[in-house]
Amino acid sequence: MSAQYRDIQTVDSESYSYIFEENASVPLGNGGTVRCNVYRPKAASAETKFPVLMTYGPYGKDVPYKDFNPKSFAEVHVTHQTEHSAWETPTPQFWTDHGYIVIRTDEIGIGQSPGVLHVKSASSIEGFRDVIEWAAKQHWSSGKVGLLGVSYYAATQWQVASLRPKGLAAIVPWEGFSDTYSESLRHGGILSNKFYSVWYSRQVAPNQYGLPGRAARNWGPDTVEGDLSCEELNENRREAVLHAQRYRDDNDLSSLNFNLEDVTVPILSVANLGGILLHLRGNVLGYLWAGSEFKYLRFITGRHDLPFYYPEEVEVQKSFLDAWLKEDDREGWTKKGAMPAVDLVLRQGNNGYNNPRVEKIFLHRKENEWPLARTEYTPFYLTINNTLQRDQPEQKLPSKITYRALGEGSPSDILTFTSAPFVSETEITGHIVAHLNVSISRDRWGGSPSDLDLFLTLRHFSPSGEEISYTGSAGEPVPVTKGWLRVSLRKTNPQHPRHRTWLPYRDYYSTDVLPVIPNEVYSVDVEIWPTNVVVESGGRLTLEVSSGDTSGTGFWGHDDPIDRSEDIFKGQNHIHFGPDYDNYISLPIIPAK
Repeated sequence: MSAQYRDIQTVDSESYSYIFEENASVPLGNGGTVRCNVYRPKAASAETKFPVLMTYGPYGKDVPYKDFNPKSFAEVHVTHQTEHSAWETPTPQFWTDHGYIVIRTDEIGIGQSPGVLHVKSASSIEGFRDVIEWAAKQHWSSGKVGLLGVSYYAATQWQVASLRPKGLAAIVPWEGFSDTYSESLRHGGILSNKFYSVWYSRQVAPNQYGLPGRAARNWGPDTVEGDLSCEELNENRREAVLHAQRYRDDNDLSSLNFNLEDVTVPILSVANLGGILLHLRGNVLGYLWAGSEFKYLRFITGRHDLPFYYPEEVEVQKSFLDAWLKEDDREGWTKKGAMPAVDLVLRQGNNGYNNPRVEKIFLHRKENEWPLARTEYTPFYLTINNTLQRDQPEQKLPSKITYRALGEGSPSDILTFTSAPFVSETEITGHIVAHLNVSISRDRWGGSPSDLDLFLTLRHFSPSGEEISYTGSAGEPVPVTKGWLRVSLRKTNPQHPRHRTWLPYRDYYSTDVLPVIPNEVYSVDVEIWPTNVVVESGGRLTLEVSSGDTSGTGFWGHDDPIDRSEDIFKGQNHIHFGPDYDNYISLPIIPAK
């Protein structure tokens, strides 16, 4: 047994179908230590080795799922309702029964891992790499490590895989962003503050190493070395000031930057079409730009917490991991071209939302690439009469539509442009771009604004006029998709290798900030997150243009009073029409076969 493994504690393994070893200490390259729980199959002999599934994160390796989120725990599949189940991570009992070791690690500064708590930091990811390499060398390990987890436990997979740790054999990032700036912190340059203002205090800070009273609160055991003082806890915590992180080249953000091309291990990227404000884009673009020879993109629907544990989805996870970690390839994952690269969900019909049974009615279709090669990018033009139409409008004189800045969802804050009923069933699958001509002006007797935030929403209406909603991350009703842009950050980089007409690339550097002058008209391209929807004959689409969050935002809102201050934004916003101003949304239409 390796020296660094001696302080592990075996916990009454007779009570479980696996060997449960608690608080294994893993040395880090910087001289620090993190601790993990190891769940091992009861092997036939001491020489038997197994592949490893690992998670590393901030939610406390010892906090039971049933305590972390009791409502969610009660709804997950019964197979995964166990004593050692934990939020957004693989269930030890299931995976050890199928010949895997499960390792759950407290990241630096969390739970039983000493050090400075600094989630999503470069140092935290370095620690993740060290734990992977440690696990690959242990006497019970086959030398192959796979990563499997949801949300935070997925987002960090992209980062650590880019470091290429020894032993890492495959990753399954299940609903996890791959671009911290564009998908997590700032949408189109606009601070997404509402979720993070509660996430850290509710889900991370209660797990800090040395925090007193965890056991008394039924939140896992107290720290094995004892409590820390308030002063020590504050000193050991790096909490980001969100509104200060404005551009991708800010120090804290630039240190998180990595190149997806450096990710070369096999990938199964799982994207939830309802995750339109956090994870969806990251899974799609992570798949698109990763340097892996073998990479697969799977779409799902439903809440972010439940599908990970559906039996049919667990079987997909297991099939993929068996192929790469056990050399048991039943489906063809390891054979180039044997498996279609994309498994697409077709969102068709008005099936309601937050209902797993009816969501499973959606059909799956296999595709060979993303975006689909047969996509027909089709402009739908906005008109001065608030319609969307396929024909370019003929308007000889310039005009504009005005709406209020810094909107809060009232009708005066929102412009809507609605299509005629579709004459035949139409599938929209892929990336969307809106091209708009916009300006700002001052309120009467008001100050002069100097920027403009665009909030775009695509909605689907049935032939009867009812909006068709889909399931959001927390079970809330959401529209088809959304997009955003801060107009001072409108600059694109057409020379970047990832720039496409259907996906404009922005660096979001501090040096990219451009002026927004009242009554000057600016042509902008707004990225709207990728999607799939099938519009039935007689159905309609509506594009909503707003100056603030509208329905379907949930708790992912953008209302920070510093980031969206009245001094900068208060006034009137306008969309301009006329012979020099084409406004349209480019929809990725898939022709019927």
